[in-house]
Amino acid sequence: MKAPCEIIIWYILPSIRSELVKKLIECGMSQKEVSERLVITEATVSQYVNKKRGSKIEFKQDTTSAIETLAEDVIKGDNNVNLTYRICEICMMLKKDKTVCELHKDHDLVPAACEACFEL
Repeated sequence: MKAPCEIIIWYILPSIRSELVKKLIECGMSQKEVSERLVITEATVSQYVNKKRGSKIEFKQDTTSAIETLAEDVIKGDNNVNLTYRICEICMMLKKDKTVCELHKDHDLVPAACEACFEL
């Protein structure tokens, strides 16, 4: 059985980053600028742009808004943006709204009554 954290690592985090990259590119940043601001490789940015990585989840509106707000802060060049913390906040939102649970049940044999995400 996979732990909820494995679902986050394999599906949630790449999808959050993909959406963030998409927003930054839409706002006119180059792939090089995006890679520098997010501290990821240009190849990774390219994979997100070309939907080869992290394009499997459609987020609910509150999650999309949180990613858009993060993108705005990154664009402003706010040196106080703590990407790790902000992305973890978005992950917590996805645990609370049961997105992680839904993915967990889609990708593993999880008992119907499982509430591991809520007990953590």
